[in-house]
Amino acid sequence: MKIEANSPDEYLEKIPKDRREAMEKLRAVILENLPEKFEEAMSYGMIGYVVPHTVYPDGYHCDTSLPLPFMNIALQKNFIALYHSGIYAKPKLLKWFQEEYPKHCTNKLDMGKSCIRFKNIKKIPYDLIAELVRKMTADEWISIYEENVKNR
Repeated sequence: MKIEANSPDEYLEKIPKDRREAMEKLRAVILENLPEKFEEAMSYGMIGYVVPHTVYPDGYHCDTSLPLPFMNIALQKNFIALYHSGIYAKPKLLKWFQEEYPKHCTNKLDMGKSCIRFKNIKKIPYDLIAELVRKMTADEWISIYEENVKNR
């Protein structure tokens, strides 16, 4: 589901009302727990959380005019998605998340490499998401990115 928006607020305004509340709450949880140096921005047509050029001037290796992406949230056709690059790049973080998820949510974890899909918006584990957001600093993400992605 593509939503054309120039800002996170505009993105949320364009979401159907029956799913907007869950997206607004997810955004609020992320913003309340987002470590220093990350910034909220529109990124790849989604609400994104990036390392801005003021912190990491090199930007994203695929397009250096873009800030270094880290995390995104988006409304998809049948679910709300949370994309977290740290889970993909740091196996220990992925393992932690997979072990913690059943302690916070009764439905089965539905995820890809970096995408966590929430099909039942009434069962989003906001406390777990808050903890996940706090688990990686911008400096740690830059270090992992440079080790695993940029220098390949």
